[in-house]
Amino acid sequence: MNIYTITVTDQQGETRTIEGIEGWRIMEIIRDHGLPIKAECGGCCACGTCHVYVDAAWAEKLPPMLDEEKDRLMDDAFDIQDNSRLCCQILLNAELNGLKVTLAPGTEP
Repeated sequence: MNIYTITVTDQQGETRTIEGIEGWRIMEIIRDHGLPIKAECGGCCACGTCHVYVDAAWAEKLPPMLDEEKDRLMDDAFDIQDNSRLCCQILLNAELNGLKVTLAPGTEP
């Protein structure tokens, strides 16, 4: 079991570095560490409540966004930006060790 870190900035600007297990969804890791993320659908890509902004240095390392994620962002998330992603659709792996994300508005529980 490989453990990696991600750095999360919450909606109030507080930043924490947390650990997660390889293969877990970024949303699960954030939620399990008690950070303020709604994540209503639990990772099914059926809502926009795990919307994050991915730090520019990491954007190219992420897998491409599928149409389902794009649709969900457009239909259900607030304040969409070029670096918007649903963190339920990002799996932690060695290449993403150190990933930096910011929880978007509207994701508060």
